[in-house]
Amino acid sequence: MKIMLTGATGFLGGRLLRQLLAAGHQVVCAGRSAPRIEHGRCGWLKLDFAATPAAVWVLHLQGVDVVVNLVGIFRESGAASFAAVHTRGPQALFDACASAGVRRVVQVSALGADAQAETEFLRSKYGADRHLLALPLDGCVAQPSLVFAPDGLSARRLLTLACLPVVPLPAGGRQRIQPIHVDDAVDALHALVEWPGGDLRGRRVPLVGPRPLMLQDYLLALRRGMGFAPGALVLPLPAWLMAVAAWLGDHQPRSLFNRAAWAMLQHGNTGDATLVARLLGRSPRPASAFIPNEQRAAVRTQAQLAWLLPLLRLSLAAVWLATAAVSAGLYPVELSHQLLGRAGVPAELQPAALWGAVALDLLLGLLTLWPMRSRRWLWLTQAGLILFYSVVISVSLPEFWLHPYGPMTKNLPMLALLLLLWQLEPRRGER
Repeated sequence: MKIMLTGATGFLGGRLLRQLLAAGHQVVCAGRSAPRIEHGRCGWLKLDFAATPAAVWVLHLQGVDVVVNLVGIFRESGAASFAAVHTRGPQALFDACASAGVRRVVQVSALGADAQAETEFLRSKYGADRHLLALPLDGCVAQPSLVFAPDGLSARRLLTLACLPVVPLPAGGRQRIQPIHVDDAVDALHALVEWPGGDLRGRRVPLVGPRPLMLQDYLLALRRGMGFAPGALVLPLPAWLMAVAAWLGDHQPRSLFNRAAWAMLQHGNTGDATLVARLLGRSPRPASAFIPNEQRAAVRTQAQLAWLLPLLRLSLAAVWLATAAVSAGLYPVELSHQLLGRAGVPAELQPAALWGAVALDLLLGLLTLWPMRSRRWLWLTQAGLILFYSVVISVSLPEFWLHPYGPMTKNLPMLALLLLLWQLEPRRGER
């Protein structure tokens, strides 16, 4: 078939695109960004999804058998509003599908998108769903629940929570969810594209796991899947604290947790698994089978690094900030001047050298805490400064190597830590 795919560069869209191409379909992707080079076998229409009118879509839908819309945003940004991206854009596309005689349209929405939805995210999705199902064409709406994939943003956050020494439980972790593995979700979407009959026309298809479970049980299932011993310590977090965290998330553009996400989690996220089992020809896999044995070690390492690396950065920042405070006067200034004198700094330059070192240590501590896309240059700068200090002290104050508190030997694990951070830090342009 000839299939038009919108949202092909997204989390589900990229995976579905690979499956459709592997099945031999001709795929045209529409959007502002082209799919990756690995998808070179598909066509690409450069269109602004939220601003393209139905009359323009009709021109590109000639000969198209199926349209799958996977465009979605979790947070609004500038002109990319929920109303534009989730409602008006899809409505124009669906109207064009009806005019062009497209055989089938699959709208990928979200579980909980209905007339009683509490968040604008879900209400905007529902507006497009309702419009599609009212048109005279073979349209259906897929409603994914919480989708698990080791590389998914939400799954990575949950895996991190699950592998902490003490597992935090938002409001006790009693929220009901029904997560589905990404492979099952994509297989179900693939089946919807190729479904032979029209018996799913006008239907909403929940893409959910086999049965509902509480968030607490899901986190503990992920923990067991990563190979941790049973009997984890848990820490229930009060609802008011989660509300504060959600409010703070509203003011962090990249945060996945905000008031809308908290509201949806509290409301619950479950559905009937009958239709997804029918599409798959089997029951979707349970949460206990989300992490296969061969991926266990890699998933566990990534989840541990997700909280250990920030902890290492905090400890590193504390070292620089504490050093600045000590040099600024917690350690007697006159003794600091004596040390500088033994290192060859003239008496008239000693105050400037001391306060310059204080300012540099303070700056490095603050930059370590500052959010950046890449800190590789910062780790090299800090390592270079530690090496410089080590050389100067080795020449001028060699007795510090034999000090019982080991002020010099502690530089060795500091340098190893900086090397680790430098190696694991993404380069510019990487994510």
